[in-house]
Amino acid sequence: MAQAKYEIRRKCPICGAVFQIRTIDSVYCSKHCSDVAYKRKKDREAKEAKYEQMAKEIPDIREFLSVQEAVAVYCVERDTLYREIRKGKIPAVNLGTKQLRLNRADLEQRYPRRKKVRKAAKRPIPKTYNLEPENCYTIGEISKKFRIHDSSVWAHIRKFSIPTRQIGNYVYAPKSEIDKLYKSIKL
Repeated sequence: MAQAKYEIRRKCPICGAVFQIRTIDSVYCSKHCSDVAYKRKKDREAKEAKYEQMAKEIPDIREFLSVQEAVAVYCVERDTLYREIRKGKIPAVNLGTKQLRLNRADLEQRYPRRKKVRKAAKRPIPKTYNLEPENCYTIGEISKKFRIHDSSVWAHIRKFSIPTRQIGNYVYAPKSEIDKLYKSIKL
């Protein structure tokens, strides 16, 4: 097999090593780095799911929040909150061991609310086609009508995922999709 005359090098986001890619979509230098990135992604998703669940359980009328609840509701990290408290930028009340409470109004002014992790992806509604012969063109009819070679018609059908139906020796494609595909061609 012939090799390309050029080399593409990338920097691994996990270990920082510069490596020559084997495929165009290579991101990590090794399986180990890929596994580390996958684990980090899964940990991040679990953490966000935990925060989202915790934020749902906190009533909106509660005036004071614990640090963990504040992290769950607002876009701020735990260490940042403690640093701001130590510097006196955020007022806090200490009710005892591990019972530090923050005023919700102060947090609202400083930090935006945390957005939802993932919205449910809307699945597109699949198109339904009537593939009866009276609503379709044959491949031969398409090539005659639009003056295109049969092999080009087949290539376009595959490229644009146009459904087909074979009955005997004839292959049918829906008129609506074919007309939409070739509408720019002058007859």
